[in-house]
Amino acid sequence: MTEANESVASLAPTAQQVLHYIGTSLSQNSDAVSVAVAEGEDNKVKLILTVDKGDMGRVIGRHGKIAGAIRAVVRAAAAKDGVDAQVEIAEVE
Repeated sequence: MTEANESVASLAPTAQQVLHYIGTSLSQNSDAVSVAVAEGEDNKVKLILTVDKGDMGRVIGRHGKIAGAIRAVVRAAAAKDGVDAQVEIAEVE
């Protein structure tokens, strides 16, 4: 891992833990849940929540209401870390 990747991965540790906890709590297949960190646009931290294909509906919710709530909570946790975060939800390939 390069020094730049390590510095990105160390950003928003609270937000990463919160996102992982929420993802595992909502998923039936909690072993498939992972959180990756990348540099986002406009100096934001991009957190990518990966879940099993069968759990996508549980995590996104009807009309994206659960996904919106997840994003709001993770943004608040990221603010505690002093960064701005955006959340992307993906399925395991």
